[in-house]
Amino acid sequence: MIGITHREDDMDSAPSHETIGRLSRYRRLLTQRMESGVENVYSHELASVAGVSAAQVRRDMMSVGANGSPISGYDIAALIECVGAELDDPLGGRAALVGVGNLGRAILTFFQGRRPKLSIVAAFDSAPAKAGRVICGCRCHLMDDLARVVAEQKITVGVIAVPAAVAQTVAENLQDAGVRGILNFAPATLRVAPETYAEDIDMTMALERVAYFAGRNR
Repeated sequence: MIGITHREDDMDSAPSHETIGRLSRYRRLLTQRMESGVENVYSHELASVAGVSAAQVRRDMMSVGANGSPISGYDIAALIECVGAELDDPLGGRAALVGVGNLGRAILTFFQGRRPKLSIVAAFDSAPAKAGRVICGCRCHLMDDLARVVAEQKITVGVIAVPAAVAQTVAENLQDAGVRGILNFAPATLRVAPETYAEDIDMTMALERVAYFAGRNR
């Protein structure tokens, strides 16, 4: 489950987190189609696989300046470019992972090379044995070095994969270091500053919900 912990007050004029989520989903689906050799897509086709209405797809595409044709639909390559222009930081988004346990390693492996303009460039852990090592393609540092590395690497996003008991402290350390976006995998609801955007991903809650409805549908 994805829960929004906090949105910055002055983001009201920016696209909502629901819109950004849909755009990210569109890009993934469009990339899959392009890789299979498809060059064009109609709004109703994209809507079907994205789980939204065709009208919603057209509104979202208009919001990023993409235009389609009633005859040929949307050019997929151009559509991906328009969506990327909205989602991606032109200078490249740089993230740090805190917590290099089993979950942290899985996150590093999953995100490696997935987005050219968004990457995890540093990892942090409290275990001295991990310091200085390259783990899953990412150099690991001690937590004592967090502020220095965040500043040197120009990191703006933090990913938390630590036990719930220390998640709030880690979030505060990230904010103090200048991080303004946090993705939290710890089973804890974070309290963040007004200028910080944070999302909680509660995998246990999501699994319990799926198991509940699976049991009801037997």
